[in-house]
Amino acid sequence: VQLVESGGGSVQAGGSLTLSCNYTRNMDVMAWFRQAPGKEREGVAAVFPGAGVTYYADSVKGRFTISKDNAKNTLYLQMGSLKPEDTALYYCAAEYGAHGTWNDPVEYTYWGQGTQVTVS
Repeated sequence: VQLVESGGGSVQAGGSLTLSCNYTRNMDVMAWFRQAPGKEREGVAAVFPGAGVTYYADSVKGRFTISKDNAKNTLYLQMGSLKPEDTALYYCAAEYGAHGTWNDPVEYTYWGQGTQVTVS
């Protein structure tokens, strides 16, 4: 399983950005995490395609949207109303099978290399 993120960059506060994660196999859960310097990795959003369920961190609800395009084997994170505190390295993560807490990074085996988002 390979996950490759793209779409990061620098944007002004209030702006928008869409991250993409190209994957090689469909997984039971796919998620976006982020990690800012000196902070722990935190869950941003997750999707359980089989159940059609999505989850979001409170800090991004109403601003970010996670979606999945099976035809393109791509997971997206649409980010709007960006704030400086959204600055972080964003990772795509995926896992098979039954799952515990969606936003616990230890629940995920497969990770991308990360893409940097900087909001100023």
